Amino acid sequence: MRALNFATAEQKALQADLPPLVLDVDDALLRTDLLHETAVAYVKANPLRVVQLGLWLLQGKAVLKRKLSERVPLDVDHLPVNEDLVAFAAAEHAKGRKVGLATAADLLLAHRLARRFDFISFVIASDGVTNLKGGHKARQLAARFPSGFAYAGDSQADLKVWRQSRSIVLAGASPSVAQAARNLGKPVEAEFPRPSLGLKGFAKALRIHQWAKNALVFVPLILSGMADQPMALLQGVVAFAAMSLMASGTYLLNDLFDLADDRKHWTKRNRPLASGALRIKHGIPIAAALIATSFVAAAWLGLASLAVLTLYMATTLAYSFYLKRQPIVDAFTLAFLFTLRLGIGITAVAAPPSPWLLVFSMFLFTSLSFAKRQTEIQRSVAKGQTTISGRGYLGADSGLVLAMGMATGMSAIVIMVLYIMNDVYPAGFYHMPQLLWVLPAALFMWISRIWLLCHRGELNDDPVAFAVRDKISIALGGIMGAAFLAGWLV
Repeated sequence: MRALNFATAEQKALQADLPPLVLDVDDALLRTDLLHETAVAYVKANPLRVVQLGLWLLQGKAVLKRKLSERVPLDVDHLPVNEDLVAFAAAEHAKGRKVGLATAADLLLAHRLARRFDFISFVIASDGVTNLKGGHKARQLAARFPSGFAYAGDSQADLKVWRQSRSIVLAGASPSVAQAARNLGKPVEAEFPRPSLGLKGFAKALRIHQWAKNALVFVPLILSGMADQPMALLQGVVAFAAMSLMASGTYLLNDLFDLADDRKHWTKRNRPLASGALRIKHGIPIAAALIATSFVAAAWLGLASLAVLTLYMATTLAYSFYLKRQPIVDAFTLAFLFTLRLGIGITAVAAPPSPWLLVFSMFLFTSLSFAKRQTEIQRSVAKGQTTISGRGYLGADSGLVLAMGMATGMSAIVIMVLYIMNDVYPAGFYHMPQLLWVLPAALFMWISRIWLLCHRGELNDDPVAFAVRDKISIALGGIMGAAFLAGWLV
């Protein structure tokens, strides 16, 4: 959004002597907070470090910020910025105006950030002793610029600075803060409202579209013949809700720990946390609330479902912290997470576990996980990269990943064939079991299509997300569903 009121008569009079333009950093110049960024990056390396954060915080915020700045090599060049404020500051600098930073972030980190912008000529920041916020910042700026200054900020604490300033720039301020700033009676040079996340953005942050994967919890309900039982159906719905809330909570945590890598990715950089549309300080409590609610739902289903959900969360966190950077292991782990969805479906309705189903799931989703990695490898190679950011793969691994993905996909089809031959016919569960031969044929066509598109570089990053939007995949899924129902009911 472009700045408002750039050329009022009041501003022209104000710019006659061009008072220095002072920019706040956290949630103003940047769409994020440097303390939160460094804290998350520090804990990511070792979750037990959260204890150390608490000990440093007891010594004061300035100490905490200095310790983190010394220990965390934060990638400041890819942090999301307020593009409109950057353009405004650059234009003011071009007019001959002095532009600098005054931030509560630590001085070491602020200097590194300042080098990213060629229009920054001075930096004032926390020094490891004093947390430069609110009154402390106001006094320092008033002493340094006795003739006045313009200040760009966003928070309630910035009202103290604006009282000492000559003019105001509102950069991402909430409506209440913006109104309080206007009530000070100072000229407002420009205003850059923070874009609203909105329901669409919130749904994107929670990856609501990924909830389609959790439909796997209904598979044991259907295969066990209990889909017509109201209580079993309710238990399946609760299991779906529990898994969906847990998945969204852990997706948020994964995005928090992946901020640096996501910002270098061609699509993931637009995720709400990576882009700054969702603030870290909001993402953490939202994730905690989702996970807690998920556990409550699973507890209603029983201890077995609660145990499976706990295993799912533990595996997801292990994946986020470590396993996702281990080649081959990462694909196997993703397949295991998909299979745990079946597991909670089994425990929710007390269905007899099917080894055929669980083994089939492992092979099928391992293949799809390799397809996701193959897509990332191909796109990275196309960009001239030899390593895959945040992963353990090299560009040279493309052939191996392709071979393993195809092999596991074809193995899934063989397992389905063996299931029909050795389990379906003897069990007598299906009235027309011969109709089930449509399933391996359709599955072969779908897996082959996924890998053909992957090989051509035309596949979306996530094959499952691609499948729910692809007309051919939907048609093949419909054919499989119709064949299953016909074999069961006819």
